[in-house]
Amino acid sequence: MTDASQVLTFTFQSDDGPLTYQDVGSGSPLVLLHGGFTDHRMWRDLVPALAAGHRVIAPDARGHGSSANASKPFRLTDDLAALLRHLDTGPAALIGMSMGGGTAVDTALEHPELVRALVVSGVGTSEPEHTDPWTKDSVARYYGALMSGDIEGWLEVVGEAVAGPHRTVDDVDPDIVRRVREMSRATAAKHTVGETDWHVPVTDTWARATTITVPTLAINGALDAPDLIAMAERLVTTVAGEGQSISIEGTAHYANMEQPDTFNKHLLDWLNTLP
Repeated sequence: MTDASQVLTFTFQSDDGPLTYQDVGSGSPLVLLHGGFTDHRMWRDLVPALAAGHRVIAPDARGHGSSANASKPFRLTDDLAALLRHLDTGPAALIGMSMGGGTAVDTALEHPELVRALVVSGVGTSEPEHTDPWTKDSVARYYGALMSGDIEGWLEVVGEAVAGPHRTVDDVDPDIVRRVREMSRATAAKHTVGETDWHVPVTDTWARATTITVPTLAINGALDAPDLIAMAERLVTTVAGEGQSISIEGTAHYANMEQPDTFNKHLLDWLNTLP
């Protein structure tokens, strides 16, 4: 079995600087898309089992991890599409957590020929709709601290987001919290307060999701914020293709990190049902 810590990182020379990714295993391609301010390392505990029977590709999104920052307008979905075409993957199963799930859905909308199946965790589309008080407060404090340059205060909110609304940070495996904060700090260090945000969003995603015909799975942490779970469940009932939703008890937004073996089992069992 592949040791995720030994997997080499490669570089793709995009039209706006180098983008990094891991590429291991062989077989039907799986693409692991990380959440905001983290990087491909959030998937490290899942890669060995997945790579035993699949080609696993785990990129760092632009401006995250070791990938270049933007110097001109860009869309995350276009970066991903360019990478997959460069790697000649053909249609792939896209597995995305939070921001990465939004990118996966965007890619099904903008580059459908590259998508065989969709898996989202803790997100619906790239246009989130926050409704519950806990999430609204968390998002406000998260971006308030980040935009003011209060990185230590921001990292406190990051830890709270790992725990979710039903637990305290002390209830979570401290190694998971440490890893998420470590990745977040590293990505934040690549940026400066007030810099130009070159990211161009994909729009009208909820209405357009009805055109997605590939099988779609939502794997949510049962302790995640209610509106994040609801958005993922809404997606699987909105797409034209077959949709399914699964919940992992005892986990919140980072279900793939808290219970990687359980996440993998649900994922692989579902993938094995696909034609």
